[in-house]
Amino acid sequence: MITTAIVSFLLLLAFMGFGIAYWQLLLCRRETRILNSHRVAAHSALQKSRMDLLEVRNRARLLEDSVSGGASAVEKVHKAISNTTFGLIDLFSKDEEFRQTARKARATHDQTSQQIYRTVRTTNKALHILADTLIIGKAEKRLASRKLDKGQGSDDQ
Repeated sequence: MITTAIVSFLLLLAFMGFGIAYWQLLLCRRETRILNSHRVAAHSALQKSRMDLLEVRNRARLLEDSVSGGASAVEKVHKAISNTTFGLIDLFSKDEEFRQTARKARATHDQTSQQIYRTVRTTNKALHILADTLIIGKAEKRLASRKLDKGQGSDDQ
């Protein structure tokens, strides 16, 4: 009888041990899920920062290309109007001295307009480089320092 009671008590104790172990397993699984969700959220925030930086970079590049392309289009239209105007003056002018003056004016006009459009493109590139250095460079440094602060050394986490 006493051995039956001891065996029953030991079985009850073993069952309680298994119950506690199972309860601990459930708690550990729950904590692991929470930890994993925090890791995924942190990684998502980092990815979002990278995507935002990439979007800013692409917008800056698009803006630079738009200004450059717009300047080229305006230059072509300007050149077409100028060629037409000076060509008509050259064609219909009866005074040779006036023609020579118009040709000199055309050469000066063409040189000046080329310099202006070249300056527009150069200024556009300089502004893009300045914006890249000031805005995008700072954002990259901030992103890199945040990445190092969190102790994430590689991108494949």
